Amino acid sequence: MDSEEQLKELGSTLSSIEQVLDLDGMRREIAELREQSADPDLWSDQERAQKVTRRLSYLESELGKVEGLRQRLDDAATLYELAREMDDAETRAEADEELEALRKSIQQLEIRTLMSGEYDSREALITINAQAGGVDAADWAEQLQRMYLRWAERHGYPTEIYETSYAEEAGIKSTTFAVKAPYAYGTLRGEHGTHRLVRISPFDNQGRRQTSFAGLDVVPVVEQSDHVDIDENDLRIDVYRSSGPGGQGVNTTDSAVRITHIPTGIVVSCQNERSQIQNRATAMNVLQAKLLERKRQEEEEKLSALRGEGTTSWGTQIRNYVLHPYQIVKDLRTGVEVGNPSAVLDGEIDEFIEAEIRWLRQREAA
Repeated sequence: MDSEEQLKELGSTLSSIEQVLDLDGMRREIAELREQSADPDLWSDQERAQKVTRRLSYLESELGKVEGLRQRLDDAATLYELAREMDDAETRAEADEELEALRKSIQQLEIRTLMSGEYDSREALITINAQAGGVDAADWAEQLQRMYLRWAERHGYPTEIYETSYAEEAGIKSTTFAVKAPYAYGTLRGEHGTHRLVRISPFDNQGRRQTSFAGLDVVPVVEQSDHVDIDENDLRIDVYRSSGPGGQGVNTTDSAVRITHIPTGIVVSCQNERSQIQNRATAMNVLQAKLLERKRQEEEEKLSALRGEGTTSWGTQIRNYVLHPYQIVKDLRTGVEVGNPSAVLDGEIDEFIEAEIRWLRQREAA
């Protein structure tokens, strides 16, 4: 396929994306949000103000991204024309390089159009728990937390850590944090499951190979329109003093809150807020999100049973991170492999995420 045909094909793909994203609708919403953000009374409600400004920033970024790609396609066509007229190999090479970069950018944008689930547009709540593997598993859970926080940082997505329970020797027992960006849940929900690490243990004085596991739970953030009934009698609420690495106290008061939902056994905690009341409110939001996701999964399983299908879960172990005797990160569902674990653990996980989104869409459409 020559460059002209490739540009035409990319232009057609971008047109389909523009149609799905509804650029005119985005422009109208941006105008409305700009009007709201200019109202000085908006900041009397901090939470609403932050939602408005985050949504506005996101839409402006998305619109700019699409419009920028359309402009780059036009510029690439001009560059190829210039290369032909001048018979210049250097200009042609520059145009080829831009064409390949455009292909990747448009493919990444196309992924967004595959996220059409009921909660896909929501922000995400992520909980990581150390599983089998002792101190190595706790260290592994902390590495995973860093990986996702670095991934969010690379994309400019705000995050907020609600709770971290530190292990005694190293690493963490568990952590819960939010990724506060539109479509964070739709983007990250394929990361749900067990992540397996194989390496020479830095905690083993005999230098033996150790396999450790950490579980990742991804749920959508609840909104006011969601209805989740929680009976106060079903809750056990404990307050305690926040702790840091090595067991040191972070707060001088017992302001951290742990809520146990007795019927389901779901336990949530929050310790990042200054007061016990704020920590309780945040923990209740996390509990609502987890119960909402549980309800959604139960409904999916009922529908699957009616259709005569098996369970809708995708299995627990989703990805292997092997650092010894060779180096590779491999997804067990999509088959995506990366030979540079250091980059992956530093947050370069988009290749895995994009393949997961396509894989999930194919499963849900089947």
